[in-house]
Amino acid sequence: MSGTVVVRENGQGRYQQEVIAGQHRLIADEPASMGGSDAGPAPFDFVMAGLGACTSMTLRMYAERKALPLQGVRVEMSHHKVEVEGAMRDCIERKITLEGELTPEQRQRLLEIANKCPVHRALSQSFLLDCKLAD
Repeated sequence: MSGTVVVRENGQGRYQQEVIAGQHRLIADEPASMGGSDAGPAPFDFVMAGLGACTSMTLRMYAERKALPLQGVRVEMSHHKVEVEGAMRDCIERKITLEGELTPEQRQRLLEIANKCPVHRALSQSFLLDCKLAD
């Protein structure tokens, strides 16, 4: 399971953030069109990166367990808004490319497995977000 992630302003740009995840240091920022300096991925890019990484890793684990001839996985995503019952909702479109000599049945099963990755399940349900001020 994931550990604690800390995000803090780094003072290097209007919206630029330092993201600390264990031993890893990343930069988040808004694109110039939103007033940022585009020094790193935007917040929704990080959400999509998490979904894409989880999808690919889940497919690799499943393929290894089932000895499927999966040669490679590519997950391409985009984010946009859609209207659902009169309300605007966030939508992540995910396109998965599977490489290898897979049968149509194996490809279909891998799609089913992709939709069971932990991040996909969490994003497609309502999160419980516990937000409080630090002491």
